[in-house]
Amino acid sequence: MVAASATVVRLNQFLNLVLGLCRIVSPSTFRKLSMKLPLGMFLMVWLLAFVSAQTPDWCQSQPRSAYRKLERVRIRDPWFEVYKIRPGVLAIYEPHQFEEVISYLVIGSQKALLFDTGMGISNIKAAVEDLTQLPVSVVNSHTHNDHVGDNWRFTDVYGMPTDFTRMNAKGSTADAQAELAPGYICGTLPTGFDVNSYRTNAFHISHWLHDGDKINLGDRTLEVISTPGHTPDSIALLDERNGLLFTGDTFYPGPIYLYRPETDLDAYVSSLQRLAELAPRLQLLLPAHNVPVADPSYLPRVLDAIRQVRHGRAKSVSRDGRREYKFEGFSFLMS
Repeated sequence: MVAASATVVRLNQFLNLVLGLCRIVSPSTFRKLSMKLPLGMFLMVWLLAFVSAQTPDWCQSQPRSAYRKLERVRIRDPWFEVYKIRPGVLAIYEPHQFEEVISYLVIGSQKALLFDTGMGISNIKAAVEDLTQLPVSVVNSHTHNDHVGDNWRFTDVYGMPTDFTRMNAKGSTADAQAELAPGYICGTLPTGFDVNSYRTNAFHISHWLHDGDKINLGDRTLEVISTPGHTPDSIALLDERNGLLFTGDTFYPGPIYLYRPETDLDAYVSSLQRLAELAPRLQLLLPAHNVPVADPSYLPRVLDAIRQVRHGRAKSVSRDGRREYKFEGFSFLMS
């Protein structure tokens, strides 16, 4: 009886699958395929069509082409993908969630720095331990939930002394749960992940950072550049010796979110101007979403674009109840 029941369940699931496929393709196409293809191949075509129809659009474009040019570093956890950007600089990418957030592990001779801790959907601390045995300090590009998700797992955490930082260090549930909305997950969630209890856990800040502070990792020094605008506590990290700028959410190729209540557009323009002045001295930008490499020439272009928006010289289109100003390679999403 158990075997018979299992067979019935499988048959029922199969029939439901076929019915689902029938709903997404026209009857004429169905007839043509069924006459021309062997049964096994015909059913496989329908299965692939059904899976494709259930996959979010952003997920279907994966992997982004920029990653094909980078060296993949294998780790145990399939939620993350790790790529070598430069010697001692690794991008830890979360391609299975809509934000496509990227954290960075910068490894020096004496210690390592983790720039952001991601969504907190899987264990980034365990991923980091696959990559280095050095002591690790956490610095956040800002304290939105998708960048501090695993801060609570670390004991050495730096933060900017703002009320926004202190508030977010208390943790939250609503923003985290919103990251699991329909269409926001590509593939499967990690084994053991509890959707209902997912939240951003509270974390302790052990050191306060200020503009111009320098963090010595041994043979590599990173300078903190305060870049308020996207949030009050936004920062970039400058590796001047190697010509690298970690831009956080101040810039990334894609829709840059500038619609939340904590966003200050005047401050954002000033921060972009400061970063744009660095462009001639830079070799590479390392953004916090979508792709881990971008040309420094983006910075003056983004500055010019936001000035156009602010002076009413750019046109917007409607997107999800907001205004999107589109430019080549990036856009601004505003309220």
